[in-house]
Amino acid sequence: MQLSDVKTIKASPETVWAAILNPEVLMQCVPGCQSMTGSVEEGFEATVKQKVGPVSATFTGVVKLSDIDPGRAVTISGEGKGGAAGYAKGGAKVTMVAVPEGTELSYTVDASVGGKIAQLGSRLIDGFAKKMADEFFTRFQDALEAPEEGSDEAEALAEGSEEAPKKGWFKRMIGA
Repeated sequence: MQLSDVKTIKASPETVWAAILNPEVLMQCVPGCQSMTGSVEEGFEATVKQKVGPVSATFTGVVKLSDIDPGRAVTISGEGKGGAAGYAKGGAKVTMVAVPEGTELSYTVDASVGGKIAQLGSRLIDGFAKKMADEFFTRFQDALEAPEEGSDEAEALAEGSEEAPKKGWFKRMIGA
């Protein structure tokens, strides 16, 4: 199954590139991710808990970055085993282009599953995979986009509100 989409992120290509290589950002963006360790060079080990229809499982697996074209493109691939629930594997080819609004991030995701999860049917699996990809890239975008000056979000952050949104947390962390 393949999915693709484009997002315009209000951050420089350098900031987007730094974020996509950062395990802390990846961990925050992967829905259900409980832990992530490792490095860009050696790959990351992750634990992700997910529920697909009636099947709930904790997947442990490896995420690797390849085809690295600094600042422009990377392939993120991973494979996880969920015990009796089965396995999931897939990858995302991510490309970045500078645009006046920031960075245009395009991605194509290819995913497959096996075991009990695969028995749920392709319609359910395809919907779940699309939801996961959309959620990952939406969280990624939110981590990079600081609120606009003068907006309610920016004022809540400036006041240190407990309810302040976490939007733009990575961008603020690196001072971009």
